[in-house]
Amino acid sequence: MAKGLIWATAEDLARNRGRVLSLYRQILRSLNSPNLALTFAERLAKKAEVRAIFMLGSEERSLHNIDDLIDTAEYSLSLLRKGEIPKYIQ
Repeated sequence: MAKGLIWATAEDLARNRGRVLSLYRQILRSLNSPNLALTFAERLAKKAEVRAIFMLGSEERSLHNIDDLIDTAEYSLSLLRKGEIPKYIQ
């Protein structure tokens, strides 16, 4: 359970760190899938977009927004595994 009511504490952020890093790595790996119809340049561009999204997300301090970002990352990963490109990185 979160220690902060609205804003994330250092303990909350540390608790989510492993999960977020795992999602980040899995999304980057999924972009290399041969099921996605992307050229090499498109793959590099998509990876750069994912990095930018995670960099912006790392500045988030609201517990609810952090949960929403993690849910969105998990949903995007499920789409990538099906061979689809999520809309927010299209």
